[in-house]
Amino acid sequence: MFELLQLEFMQRAFIAGLVLAPLLAVLGSFVTLRKMSFFADGIAHASLLGVAISIIAGIAPFGGALIIGIIFGILIFLLERYTSVTSDAVIGIIFTTGLALGIVLISLQPGYQPDLISFLFGNILAITWGSVRTIVVLSIGILLIIFLMFKKLTLTSLSEELAWTSGISTMYVNLIFYILLSVSVVLGVKLLGIILVSALVITPPVTAKLVITSFKSYVIWSVIFSLMAFIGGLFASYYFDLPSGASIVLMATSIFILTMFYSRFLKSK
Repeated sequence: MFELLQLEFMQRAFIAGLVLAPLLAVLGSFVTLRKMSFFADGIAHASLLGVAISIIAGIAPFGGALIIGIIFGILIFLLERYTSVTSDAVIGIIFTTGLALGIVLISLQPGYQPDLISFLFGNILAITWGSVRTIVVLSIGILLIIFLMFKKLTLTSLSEELAWTSGISTMYVNLIFYILLSVSVVLGVKLLGIILVSALVITPPVTAKLVITSFKSYVIWSVIFSLMAFIGGLFASYYFDLPSGASIVLMATSIFILTMFYSRFLKSK
C-alpha cells in the first residue's frame, strides 16, 4: 500500500477520494432520506452541457461543469417549488435536456476529446494537483456548511411541515441543500465519471440503512462504507488494471451485498 502511494497519480486520487467519499456519503444520507436519489444522476448527466461548452470555449471543462451543475440544481428547485410538475418529471426533463445539448455541442467539435472521456467514465490519471486543491477546498467548505446546518437539514428532510412550524425557513434550507449537492456531484464526476458518480451518493447510505440504529449512526456508517468502497476500489483498479470509477462502484455494490446477507443472518438468529 505504501509503495503504491509513492506514485504521484495515486497520491492525487487518494487525497481527492478521502474528502469526496465522506462528502458524497453525508449528502447521500439526506438524499435517500428525502427519496431524491434520481437528483444526483440528473445533475451528473446535465453537467455534460458544461463540459461541452468549456471544450468549445477552450477552457477547463471542470469549471464549466461546476457552473452548469449549480444552475441546473437551482432550476430543479424552482421548477419543483413553483410548478405542478412532479419532482421526478422535473429531474427527468433537466437530465435529458442537459445531456442532449451537451451531445449536440460536442458533435460540432471534430476529433477525439480526451477530457470528455474522463468526465464520462472517470479517470484518476486526469486528476491534477489543481483539481485536488479545488476538490479539497470545496469539499471541506461544504462539509462545514452541512455541520452548521445539520439539525435544520435533518428536520427538513424528515418533515418539511414540522421544520416550517418550528421556525425553520425550509425554502432556503432546501435551496442551499440543492446547491451543495449539485456542486458535490460535479466534484465527484472528476473521479468517478458522469455515468457512475450517483452510485457513491446512493449505495453507501442504502447499505448503512441495513445496520443503523439512529440517524447519526446512519451518517457515520454511510461515510465508513463510502471510504471502504473508495479505498478498496482504488487499489483493485490498480492491481487488476481496471477502470477506477467502475472498480469503486463495484466495490460499493459488493459491500452492500455482503452487508445485506450479514444483516439477514443476524436477524435469522
